[in-house]
Amino acid sequence: MPSIGRSRQEKSDRFGLPFFCGLGSILVLVAGCTTVGPDFKSPTLTEGVSVLPASSPQAAVTEGDAQHFVAGQTGSWDWWKSYRCSELDRLVQIALDQNPTVEAARATLVQAGENATAIQDNLTLPTVDAQLAQTRQRFSTAAFGLPGGQAYLFNLTNASVNVSYPLDVFGGNRRQIEALQAQHEMQAHLWQAARETLIANVVTTVVREASLRAQLDATDTLLQAQGEMLDLTRQRQGMGALSLNEVAEPQAELAQSRANREALALQLDQIRHQLAAYLGQYPAQNPLPEFHLEDLHLPRFLPQAVPSALLRQRPDIRASEAQWHQATANLGVTIAGAYPNLTLTGAMGAMALTPGALFSPASSVWSLGGGVVQPIFHGGALSAAKRGAEAAVQSAAAQYRNTVVQAFRSVADVLRALTHDAATLTAERSILEARQQSLGLADRQYRLGGISYPALLSARVQDAQAQVGVAQAQGTRLADTAAFYLALGGEVDPAAVAQAAPVSPPPSSSSLPGQPTLPDSR
Repeated sequence: MPSIGRSRQEKSDRFGLPFFCGLGSILVLVAGCTTVGPDFKSPTLTEGVSVLPASSPQAAVTEGDAQHFVAGQTGSWDWWKSYRCSELDRLVQIALDQNPTVEAARATLVQAGENATAIQDNLTLPTVDAQLAQTRQRFSTAAFGLPGGQAYLFNLTNASVNVSYPLDVFGGNRRQIEALQAQHEMQAHLWQAARETLIANVVTTVVREASLRAQLDATDTLLQAQGEMLDLTRQRQGMGALSLNEVAEPQAELAQSRANREALALQLDQIRHQLAAYLGQYPAQNPLPEFHLEDLHLPRFLPQAVPSALLRQRPDIRASEAQWHQATANLGVTIAGAYPNLTLTGAMGAMALTPGALFSPASSVWSLGGGVVQPIFHGGALSAAKRGAEAAVQSAAAQYRNTVVQAFRSVADVLRALTHDAATLTAERSILEARQQSLGLADRQYRLGGISYPALLSARVQDAQAQVGVAQAQGTRLADTAAFYLALGGEVDPAAVAQAAPVSPPPSSSSLPGQPTLPDSR
């Protein structure tokens, strides 16, 4: 018996080395296998084609209100601090910490990353499972055609370690991992886009609140002047100096101003409710600070809009590129599905009739096997799947180009808006200065008896109307500056801007945007 045990032990030992050496040799062989399908290349802009207008607004504004686009100037990740408002900084941080949309985007990013890691480990590493089983069986010799048919009852204990490894000879698993990584990258850019959109929304909401408060103050001044004018008109009409028709006009103007004030008050309430929602709070949950235009300062130095840097800074463009990458990798997965699929399996363990004998040398068992599956006929399904995957790549490429075009359009729009905002503010301030001069002159003339009180009230009305126009223009300019940062991608990457070429003015108004160079997907 001892000699028999040693013989079986020697056979078991002779298995162990070939088993693991063979597995290691196959893994080394797989490492040098090919990868079918197209390789994705990040798109670039066609050189020598202007895609953005000149980014230097020229408007006759005072030096304190001037904005300058500096070549090589990069934006900051905390660009909202350029408004120099501590309460705004605090609200932005609260929004980033508590906003449910950003929180959901971050959770989706974590989910995509964990799913990619789990599938990658399953596809690149052997799966090893331990198995322990005990069964009771009834065996009859009649199953082998022996006469007499004796039956035996026995317990069978089996303990083994099973190893399985898919041989990624043609790279289908590697393409699948590539697609998962691209999906994870896309979710990362979508999370960044959600953050940047939230920041811009908080800033523009605060700006709108400040502008609405200024318009309400000017409207209250307007209502006071119009109310006094209406009272004087009624008094003069009562004395027979005016007709009823002459009273109707100031009465209608006062009613219109009151309606405008109610509309402004409603907008202010809605704006504050929206701001609370951005902070992840209920409208009446916590008191929000009040903002005025005097609390906000216009950013003076802005980064230049560089086309090549725009492709690397805007998260929506990067997300669309990652989606294109994912579709290209999925095409490789589909192509690999038409090639042979190889799988290596092995098991090593022990089997005995009693648990005590499970660890004896004579109870050792093992198995090693490999399988190959080669698709031969699937009724055209493989060809149809490939054509569908190729169409998905074309669709993703078209969506990417559309995203780039829309991104450049938004940048061009906001650049033009900044120019027109400066000119509009200059014009509104010129109107206000003229109205203030007229009001000052009217006040002096009234004190000297040169004009009537209604004429003085008329000058006050015009001054209040001009103040409303200035408040609107100031709010629009502050909001469009935030839109400019968002159009550039929000958190500007300094390295991306530093490597980019400067913007050149367009040769003509009919020049078209350059088209991204597409990777070869054949």
